[in-house]
Amino acid sequence: MIRTLFTSISLLFAFILFSPDISAQSQQDRPKLIVGVVVDQMRWDYLYRYQDRYTEGGFKRMLRQGFTCENMHIPYSPTATGPGHACAYTGSVPAVHGIVGNQWYDRNSKKRINCVEDSTVQLVGVESGALRSPRNLLVTTIGDELKLSNNMRSKVVGVSFKDRGAILPAGHLSDGSYWYDGSSGRFITSTYFMDELPQWVKDFNNRKLPDQYLTQTWEPLYPIETYTQSTEDDKPYEGRMIGKETATFPYDYSSQEGKYGVLSSSIYGNTLTFEMAKAAIEGENLGKGDFTDMLAVSFSATDGLGHTVGPNAIEIEDMYLRLDKEFEEFFRHLDSLYGENGYLFFITADHGVSQSPGYLLENGLPAGVFTSDYVEEINTLGKEKYGIDKTVLSVDNYEIYLNWDEIYAPGKDISKDELLDDIIHIVLQHDGVVDAWINKDLANAPWPEITKKMFINGYNAQRGGDISIIFRPGWKGGSEQGATHGLWYPFDSHLPLVWMGWNVPHGYTNRRVEMTDIAPTIAAMLKIQMPSGSIGHPILEITDKN
Repeated sequence: MIRTLFTSISLLFAFILFSPDISAQSQQDRPKLIVGVVVDQMRWDYLYRYQDRYTEGGFKRMLRQGFTCENMHIPYSPTATGPGHACAYTGSVPAVHGIVGNQWYDRNSKKRINCVEDSTVQLVGVESGALRSPRNLLVTTIGDELKLSNNMRSKVVGVSFKDRGAILPAGHLSDGSYWYDGSSGRFITSTYFMDELPQWVKDFNNRKLPDQYLTQTWEPLYPIETYTQSTEDDKPYEGRMIGKETATFPYDYSSQEGKYGVLSSSIYGNTLTFEMAKAAIEGENLGKGDFTDMLAVSFSATDGLGHTVGPNAIEIEDMYLRLDKEFEEFFRHLDSLYGENGYLFFITADHGVSQSPGYLLENGLPAGVFTSDYVEEINTLGKEKYGIDKTVLSVDNYEIYLNWDEIYAPGKDISKDELLDDIIHIVLQHDGVVDAWINKDLANAPWPEITKKMFINGYNAQRGGDISIIFRPGWKGGSEQGATHGLWYPFDSHLPLVWMGWNVPHGYTNRRVEMTDIAPTIAAMLKIQMPSGSIGHPILEITDKN
């Protein structure tokens, strides 16, 4: 009797000790919230370049507590905001997901279209503006798969200044993708997602934060002479902002009353995005239900500023120092809501950025400015030699779109191979061009395999052009001022990728990881299906710990 009782008690104790509680197990098996962050135009080296002034709770915390993939690259070319956001959340490349650029020439409508353009919807929150939805995205996102995994009981929300930064990450099944309208200073959406803004978005817009920011002056956080990681404050290759004659501090935004669009390249653009992200968490009650939710946040002001002043300006350094402080505060907010291990966080970028040609030339490095004169030369050749009124329809994403309707028109007997050879010959005569190649023949290009793979991954037969142009590193279109991206080189393709929070081990890897690995890693961690077009691989250093 006593032995039987003892055995029963022992078995009960063993069951309690070794069998995980169902409620506890459910918390361990799933994070309450996934927070995905894209910092537009953030090169990998920004993680470390200003580290002596970063706080302990921002970028340093990510590296100290999280897992960093030090050698993460974009696996396609050209690079741009739309393809980058699509890649990170689909695990796919433009050849598959279809977002070949921020815009491209559409042969059906015979015009350039935006990557999130959709004439079948209406805007919600303002009366007029560009119509937007994720319909041009040809595959699912990790957010879509999260919702599909539990019969739509997860919530997925996207927030960004840019429409494509809010729409493409959150995907087709988004519960709300919200972007900033520069004409009104409001966050808006479209009827693809809903017919009316939620009350929490209306309340946020009614706070009129942009009006408050447009009464302030941007001064550097520290004495300006201490910004030793940057060039001095006034350089001829830095673009001008808010009507100033010089690219110098201070920037008085009180002179910009009602010009809400100027926030897209200011520190206040990041602050407003953080505030909107926190409002989304509270308004949608994210992470408080029985299933994992997802918040996709994209910071766009870094890109607007970087294009204007380039990566070596004090303005960029100061913006990242402020962004770091705001991440510190944001993490404290997430910790208070979910606990440090209750949410899964990752941060990456959509593309990097080149140096300003003026900066390179000033330091005796190869650089220059290329022009689009070759377009006129090709059209002249087409008319004089082949009788084609207009040979080039458009040049987008460093690709030439040719007028095949006219080239193949009845009565014309044009040798396609001869025409293409003539066009490539013209392009190769221009300064700054490394090579040009026929897109449908990219597999035969005499380039290193990794470069060839990037161009093949970036080419979509329905949406891409006919000839790809490769420019030299350090060369930029237009002028020596500011900076840009779009090329295959490491300054454009080498990006940060840091994971932190739920079930993320501390550590790092220097092996090559690709942007397409982000979505399948999340899928593996959550044990759900990866997106429909995914070609990436789970990052085993993270997933093997789960």
